[in-house]
Amino acid sequence: MPVIFWTDALIFFLLFLVVAFVLYARNKEHLRAPWREVVRSRLGMGAAVVLAFYVAIGVLDSVHFHPPLAAASAEARYSTEILSVFDVLVTPLRTRVEKTYSAPLATHLYAKETIELPQGRQIRDFPRLIYGGAHLKNPASEKWPDIVATIGSASGEAFLVWASLVFLTLLGLSGSRATRLRQTAFDLIARRTEVPWLVILLTSAVCLWLAFVCARLGMNYHLLGTDKVGQDVFYQALKSVRTGLVIGTLTTLIMLPFATVLGIAAGYFGGWADDLIQYVYTTLSSIPGVLLIAAAILMMQVYMANHADSFTSLEARSDIRLLFLCIILGITSWTGLCRLLRGETLKLRELDYIQAAQAFGVGHFTVVFRHILPNVMHIVLITLVLDFSGLVLAEAVLSYINIGVDPSMNSWGNMINGARLEMAREPIVWWSLAAAFLFMFTLVLSANIFSDAVRDAFDPRLRELGSE
Repeated sequence: MPVIFWTDALIFFLLFLVVAFVLYARNKEHLRAPWREVVRSRLGMGAAVVLAFYVAIGVLDSVHFHPPLAAASAEARYSTEILSVFDVLVTPLRTRVEKTYSAPLATHLYAKETIELPQGRQIRDFPRLIYGGAHLKNPASEKWPDIVATIGSASGEAFLVWASLVFLTLLGLSGSRATRLRQTAFDLIARRTEVPWLVILLTSAVCLWLAFVCARLGMNYHLLGTDKVGQDVFYQALKSVRTGLVIGTLTTLIMLPFATVLGIAAGYFGGWADDLIQYVYTTLSSIPGVLLIAAAILMMQVYMANHADSFTSLEARSDIRLLFLCIILGITSWTGLCRLLRGETLKLRELDYIQAAQAFGVGHFTVVFRHILPNVMHIVLITLVLDFSGLVLAEAVLSYINIGVDPSMNSWGNMINGARLEMAREPIVWWSLAAAFLFMFTLVLSANIFSDAVRDAFDPRLRELGSE
């Protein structure tokens, strides 16, 4: 039985908007030309491949449902548990829970416990894990040879998949360019293709290798260890991908209408409209953002506590809080883009073709949608892609001070918040913090590199310098 959360619906609505924009831009040369420059960027396309893997995880984790129960009767019955397609694909990571902490790729718990021997004696030692390395009879001598063998077999599987991907790419390029397969391969290796396919394929090779190695090792070991309650840290880091993407994308979707409408209206109409809009965003910018977010989240918590019957499950409660956090971040972060659009619109409205359109009696809304909006879209796109990484980091900071997403929801901020106490214990539990840092660093770095490519392609001043 499918379950649709608010954030799920908004994610798929955002994907629909992206597809609609792609179809619209195909027939608009002024939109196609900058994106062709993005596609030609080697660093940009390498980062895009990494982002595609993150997006795939986020989309799979956004399809929720109640799993069916095995019943003898013909009537279909469903569990109260809510899972996603991603949860089903990584079931071993989700279900294999240990007693408490264990280090990455460990076969024993991280702390000593009293162990009862068959003879009735008791000793203090590190107990064996229930699932981590359970297939090994003698972990001391068999663990690392088994890990090396697993990595070798996973590398072979990844190479076969990658080789198939390379062959299909060469086949498609040969058909589009009307050249032989061998010549296409030489052109690709020599980087004589318009699109940097060599970079795309090499980045895909690294991502596929990591995916296969992590999948195979995760079946027999806890790849990044376990936390205090024995849950797999690698699974938590993967589940946090959706939270980071939701914060980064839905917040921009919420702030975009405010910034675009108010910024263009202030610059185009001027007068009292400009004064009023400036007063609103100046006042909003004067309020400390953290305090405003904290107040809004606390109000939301009080409302949910007083109306507990309105939330059918813990997941629905967490999803509403995540959506509310996106709304608050969107309301508090639209002012910068609004200022930019106001300034650009003030310049555009004085141009000759805008003055001519107004002299011929063209309506204000027609002038805005036909002349103003298309000429400020480069600012909108550049700002959105640059703000994405900042919003992902903002979630980590807000969760660290307990005003972010719900504590029951997997997020990198909650992992970092939980690692505060773990770093203070002896011995130090470092892998939760390291896992959150690694995944968040990779996403933010890829987003920043891709943002630089988009900025270079869409900024008219940089295009003019490049043409000179």
